[in-house]
Amino acid sequence: MIRYAQIREMDISNGIGIGVALFVQGCHFHCKNCFNQETWNPDGGKLWTEEIEDKFLKLISKPYVERCSFLGGEPLEAYNINAVLNIMKRIKKMFPTKKIWLYSGYTYEEISSNSKKAEILNYCDILVDGRYVESLKDFALHWAGSSNQRVIDVKKSIFFKQPVLFNKTSTRKIKLSR
Repeated sequence: MIRYAQIREMDISNGIGIGVALFVQGCHFHCKNCFNQETWNPDGGKLWTEEIEDKFLKLISKPYVERCSFLGGEPLEAYNINAVLNIMKRIKKMFPTKKIWLYSGYTYEEISSNSKKAEILNYCDILVDGRYVESLKDFALHWAGSSNQRVIDVKKSIFFKQPVLFNKTSTRKIKLSR
């Protein structure tokens, strides 16, 4: 069972378009000047329950929601990964057209070389990888905080067996309707 810090609906900061973001609790990286230090403590936040998960999936089901983003804390901590993987599986089964973004302090190479972590890549569309490095902070970046972090197209990376950077210019515009 995981703990979470926040669920953000109508999220426009953590991926393309309108999404829902889940901030999980717990991170061992402790990056200097992390924007989300309150998520470091694995015992903080709130307990994830079936009721919360159902509400979370209901938010994602809305037609204007294009993606779901997983952040933290660290979604790939040993005590988070199984629950995060199960939630991702449910999202892909229920909403196959919704995109899943994963933000992790681990690099693509670290994730793909670890059998437990690598499975999660099968359910992600975009990975923002790498630890935040204060000295490399760059406000001009889309979806990353420091220039060492990469925005990776996971499906292409799996196909080519190496990290392929995400090309944001090839994405479509979202039309909202009531």
